[in-house]
Amino acid sequence: MIDTTVFQNKTAVYYTLGCKLNFSETSTIGKILREAGVRTARKGEKADICVVNTCSVTEMADKKCRQAIHRLVKQHPGAFVVVTGCYAQLKPGDVAKIKGVDVVLGAEQKGDLLQYLGDLHKHEEGEAFTTTTKDIRSFSPSCSRGDRTRFFLKVQDGCDYFCSYCTIPFARGRSRNGTVASMVEQARQAAAEGGKEIVLTGYFGKTTGETFFDLVKALDQVEGIERYRISSIEPNLLTDEIIEFVSRSRRFMPHFHIPLQSGCDEVLKLMRRRYDTALFASKVKKIKEVMPDAFIGVDVIVGTRGETEEYFEQAYQFISGLDVTQLHVFSYSERPGTQALKIDYVVSPEEKHQRSQRLLTLSDEKTRAFYTRHIGQTMQVLMEKSKAGTPMHGFTANYIRVEVENDESLDNQMINVRLGEFNEDMTALKGTILMNYEV
Repeated sequence: MIDTTVFQNKTAVYYTLGCKLNFSETSTIGKILREAGVRTARKGEKADICVVNTCSVTEMADKKCRQAIHRLVKQHPGAFVVVTGCYAQLKPGDVAKIKGVDVVLGAEQKGDLLQYLGDLHKHEEGEAFTTTTKDIRSFSPSCSRGDRTRFFLKVQDGCDYFCSYCTIPFARGRSRNGTVASMVEQARQAAAEGGKEIVLTGYFGKTTGETFFDLVKALDQVEGIERYRISSIEPNLLTDEIIEFVSRSRRFMPHFHIPLQSGCDEVLKLMRRRYDTALFASKVKKIKEVMPDAFIGVDVIVGTRGETEEYFEQAYQFISGLDVTQLHVFSYSERPGTQALKIDYVVSPEEKHQRSQRLLTLSDEKTRAFYTRHIGQTMQVLMEKSKAGTPMHGFTANYIRVEVENDESLDNQMINVRLGEFNEDMTALKGTILMNYEV
């Protein structure tokens, strides 16, 4: 039994790097600490506990993690510093050596956080716990929102793909998930807490024999949740029946995020991806046939080993011809222990940058064209809390970012908004709230 009295009146700060899965897990850690009596530190307040949830998808991500840890240690002298996430799992020794770190928390130990914090007084200052494990098998449920309006529901963890450039299977283990029933129960709990939108993280299905489609159908029946978003799903797992179901569903939004990684078949083979460009194009075509206004986000990696200039041009032309909305562009970063290191052709940093900029420009063109088509329309927007003195923002069903005048009473409210012109930095459309806005 953990004595939670030691946590009363303690404060904590949280810093998350990386994917939506990390944000979901940080929110769950925050919930664990809040229930033990720890409150989130106010801006400028020195915290007793610092939690850093790390990413290790690139070398730059590792660097940002180290910088974040150093910064928090400096900002909160004397705080207990907990580091978790992929960087902590892959390089626990390196993290433990960082001055000020007290706990290096492994992939399966997040639920034991209170125990580790409670034991800290037994150890000498400067001696960090290292609690990572090489055998990651369990699935830790997570459905939390933290400071966000939207909830993030972890439906799957780990990966079996072993793409040539990626370390995720080493950081998070093999693919695993909870049951459909357990996911439904977490969605019901989110609804009971006032949640209206849930983002699904992961593609589900291996551990229990149930399918992602089974999960989608079951979640669609949960009363109180008005919106679901499928945050990322592999193109070879996005079936036509899922696409068609989303097109008919009131709760699943016309919004997909599908990793492409390269628009060149030769590079996809080098990456050890499980599809080709023809399959990817067919998925985009199917979505647009049944949901013409669907938002489609796409992940792309540039400058991977083996991506010659000719291969990149093929990829650029393919992506240019896709009816997608936004590109998330990543420059390839070499990761120790990956099979990609065996590929001879290496792209220079300068060439990676140029290729990345070309794709980012293409992404801006596609996103702005998509937004422009909706100017003048009236759409429902779920508003999110914003900082004082700044416009409030929210998203339409098809993920158009909308700005309105700040009004705290609108937080987590679904309102009718007429979409106007772009804001100054071209990142959102200005919205006019219509009378009788709550729907």
